[in-house]
Amino acid sequence: MSANGRKVLVTGSEGFIGKNLISKLMLDEEIEILKADIDTDIKELDEMLLKSDFVVHLAGVNRPKDAEEFYSGNSGLTGYIAEKLLESKNRTPVLMTSSIHSDTDSDYGKSKRLAEEILFDYSKKSGAGVFVYKLPNVFGKWSRPNYNSAVATFCYNISREIPIDIDDREKTLNLVYIDDVIDSITDAVKGVPVKKEAGYSVVEKTYAAKLGEIENLLISFETARKTNIFPKLEGIAKPLYSTYLSFLEPDNFSYEPSKINSDSRGSFFEFFKTDGFGQFSVCTANPGEIRGNHWHHTKVEKFLVVEGEAVISFRKVFEDEITSIEVKGEVPEIVDIPAGYTHNIKNTGDGRLTFVIWANELFSPEKPDTFYLEV
Repeated sequence: MSANGRKVLVTGSEGFIGKNLISKLMLDEEIEILKADIDTDIKELDEMLLKSDFVVHLAGVNRPKDAEEFYSGNSGLTGYIAEKLLESKNRTPVLMTSSIHSDTDSDYGKSKRLAEEILFDYSKKSGAGVFVYKLPNVFGKWSRPNYNSAVATFCYNISREIPIDIDDREKTLNLVYIDDVIDSITDAVKGVPVKKEAGYSVVEKTYAAKLGEIENLLISFETARKTNIFPKLEGIAKPLYSTYLSFLEPDNFSYEPSKINSDSRGSFFEFFKTDGFGQFSVCTANPGEIRGNHWHHTKVEKFLVVEGEAVISFRKVFEDEITSIEVKGEVPEIVDIPAGYTHNIKNTGDGRLTFVIWANELFSPEKPDTFYLEV
């Protein structure tokens, strides 16, 4: 951290958004992070407010024991921060995360709406810049089940084979991914313009998904660990998959391939399959052994030797000329296997040969598109 770096105070530093924000800000040597959370002494908070160059106000209450905590933890704390900053006359910019529920008449919504009004009033009185984000459901790593969002609860339960109850599978959730939220907040902290609508700062990338759709995707992620067949990671599926994996228990990080085929030549197993992008497999060959001697009409492959030495040989069907390519794990080289060429790979080294295969389509026992023919 630079001795003259900007001091950024983050309230709610131990929360879901706070941890993700700090994990990014800490990578910037020009920023000194001041942390405040529920256990922070009020005098310490006052001191940090006085020396802050920017305040990111993330602290809030959304699961209180009684309704009064909504007001003390949301609008009350925001009012206290605004008052102290006005007294300092430092014109410190403030960023606050609110909620789309501030438009409702619930106690939570009212407390958030009051907090927004306090902050906009602070801006008028001080001339300081303010950024108020009315966030929808936020999902991502380090979120808490049964607290932050339904997505966190679903991820936690499904990864532990705990049943979940959904009253309305057709209900649509509006969502933002934590990394997109953090990118926007970081831009504001660093003075990069952020998009605003009707005075509110917005995260530009959002998702809309039905509860049933979210559950189905999460179940497919867990099922894929048994079948090796993964769904396309497009749209919300990509950040949702990252979120899901973050909920795995450490002793559940690893899993075995669905099937390993072994014989005297070596072994073969499928590593990763996804409809639309084909599949990855891992193959081994013992010294002197040959794998392959077949060709494909449409299927194409790529070979990458990662251990040992080999010769990959090709011959176009109906022709006699043979082309051979020497490869070894110490010098990575990706070899394309075109359609219409019979091909094989021979272990020419003294130890085990290990190579990775990518095929552009999933293997189908009904239509294997694989025909024996010696090179």
